[in-house]
Amino acid sequence: MQIERQLEVSGIIVTYNPDFEGLKLLLAAIVPQLGSVIIVDNGSKADIGAWLLQQDIRVDLVVLGDNLGIAKAQNVGIDHARANGSGFVLLLDQDSLPAPDMVATLLSAAKAQISDGVKLGCVGPRYEDTRQNNPPPFIRTNGFRLERQACTTPDDVVDVDYLIASGCLIPMQTLDDVGGMREEMFIDYVDIEWGLRAQNKGYRSFGVCAALMKHDLGDKPISFLGRQIPVHSPLRHYYHFRNAIWLYRQPWLRFNWKVVDGSRLLRKYIFYSLMTVPRLQHAKMMTIGILHGLVGKMGKKAGNG
Repeated sequence: MQIERQLEVSGIIVTYNPDFEGLKLLLAAIVPQLGSVIIVDNGSKADIGAWLLQQDIRVDLVVLGDNLGIAKAQNVGIDHARANGSGFVLLLDQDSLPAPDMVATLLSAAKAQISDGVKLGCVGPRYEDTRQNNPPPFIRTNGFRLERQACTTPDDVVDVDYLIASGCLIPMQTLDDVGGMREEMFIDYVDIEWGLRAQNKGYRSFGVCAALMKHDLGDKPISFLGRQIPVHSPLRHYYHFRNAIWLYRQPWLRFNWKVVDGSRLLRKYIFYSLMTVPRLQHAKMMTIGILHGLVGKMGKKAGNG
């Protein structure tokens, strides 16, 4: 397959103590597809600059020197892409692996929507968690129901409420209007909040079934009733629950979305309290997260490296 370089797209990869073998695979896959690649390092212990010098790959590196959170790092990358005159940005996690034609496929879908007069929020690929059998579906709410938008044909383009950040292609004009990521969230729900904020301003986002990417969600999943349930550390669960509660408190958020997602959050609280170890630590961090979300205590949690 011949790889097309999309010169108007800048890729933004946020790194934090990355596995260099995985990062090398990502760079080898994505650099040929993009006009430029910006790595924003969020305080990794290893010297990523020295490692990059040993690779035959041309990227721009921004070193933040401390872990300032995914939202801050993404905003720094977006600012660099904007200064470079990029028309689109592609957000990527350090452990994702895009298909050789992913960017071209996403860009084609984005331009098709724009030419049809759609206010485009973002487009994103169908991603496969290598530890699960089926690609996770795209998500949309309909009334008080959560609809999982499966790809019935390989060329489907489906409406979604939001997309996960990794693989998400966003027009720079949309970012100029909607704004960047909310840095006080630090990590978790950052992509959900941005997608819903864009939706609230009349933008539509789409899952592009023909665009493919491998991406693992969470740590090692738990097998439960025939399903593989992704889990995170107690600290990540703190951010997940805090930011969800904070988001529900935002006056612009649709009521039905609060109900639908809130019911899922309650089920997660019960499940993670009972099924993950250490159970008490998970329950404690989720509870603290809920309390902090209610009082608006945001930013990086004290003691979080």
